[in-house]
Amino acid sequence: MTKSTRLAAAALATAVLATACSQGSATRDTSADGGKVTLRYFTFSAAPDHVKDLDTIVAAFEKENPKVDVVVETAPYDQYFTKLQTSIAGGTAPDTFELNYENFVTYASAGSLLDLGSVAGDSAPAGYAKESLEAFKHEGKQYALPASFSTVVLFYNKELFKKAGVAEPTTSWTWKDEQAAAEKLTDKKAGVFGDFQPVQFFEFYKTLKQAGGEFLSADGKKATFNSPEGVKAATWLVSKVGKTMPTEAEIGGTADYDTNLFKSGKLAMWHNGIWQFSGLKDVPFEWDVVVEPGDTAKASAVFHNSVAASKTTKHAKEAYAWARFLSSSSVAATTRIESSWELPPVSNQSVLAGYLKDPKPANRQAVFDSLKSIALPPVIKRQQEMQDAVTQELSNAAAGRTSVEEALTAAAAKVDELLG
Repeated sequence: MTKSTRLAAAALATAVLATACSQGSATRDTSADGGKVTLRYFTFSAAPDHVKDLDTIVAAFEKENPKVDVVVETAPYDQYFTKLQTSIAGGTAPDTFELNYENFVTYASAGSLLDLGSVAGDSAPAGYAKESLEAFKHEGKQYALPASFSTVVLFYNKELFKKAGVAEPTTSWTWKDEQAAAEKLTDKKAGVFGDFQPVQFFEFYKTLKQAGGEFLSADGKKATFNSPEGVKAATWLVSKVGKTMPTEAEIGGTADYDTNLFKSGKLAMWHNGIWQFSGLKDVPFEWDVVVEPGDTAKASAVFHNSVAASKTTKHAKEAYAWARFLSSSSVAATTRIESSWELPPVSNQSVLAGYLKDPKPANRQAVFDSLKSIALPPVIKRQQEMQDAVTQELSNAAAGRTSVEEALTAAAAKVDELLG
């Protein structure tokens, strides 16, 4: 990952609100016989809570582009990239698909994406922040358009805090404050846990930043997370297991275990993303969010999603028009805001004001406050392999199969091999 790319990614997060809405329009001459074009779109962020919201955006696009039918296909995140890669390798890739920032680099480097600039013509991207577009460029070409962003915050059950007589989280909290509260809030006899923070790559790189460490060397050629700061960060995650959060055995591979635990009123604190807001609208207890605590520094994970097109699509112009509409139209922006489906990269203050006025959760300002201190994910060409390697070794430490130090040493060796 080049220095310019890293800077562009950082600028994307801080400038994500400094963009504007614009509309896309597909070509009318879709085929020789004037028939409709069927355009496939594959997504992970819409399912399961926002399929209807995506349908609203699709309907608006199809109304403006009556000769284009957008067919939506979804998959859960943990299966999405395996299915996408399989379809690309098998020559059955969808015309357009969602990519998070981390995987964008991999797919662009592999030559799997359509150069959107080659079909933009006079409707070249406008209204986006320059930094946003730069982050989704590869070797000077626009291979995806930024569509949304989301942050990770600390959710908490206000009623469990009140019942235990523990003061609610504040922006000044540190790891020590969170740990002390989690211990008081945990009541295993009642099946109540004080905290849940997955022991995995995505939490580790963030807590590493909170502890003052770096994942890779400045030139991106060597893993540096097996450092004292890395040990501190990994220990912070691993030490919760079996004490203030469930063990691997208790979770038992159950899908959405943490989501169900929080919804059932049995989890006091939960590290998760703002995409969870809509699914918590009807829980029978009061809850809120706050910027995650840090150690030596604050650092929040900010995830960016984009829309790209397959290099092999037979409908390049329609694919580009759909990408533009999905990523920058006023319909898409408003729909995302009203449904709490992540956040659109727009500067329309009236739209953003509507997001802040939603009463659940009350402290939505935390979403924007978290942008002040960002922990960007490390990105390499063999991204998924790196993520899996780190998660596997951390899981070994969490289950007591190895020490934290041994786990990080093994993980760093694997990452160095991937970088070689």
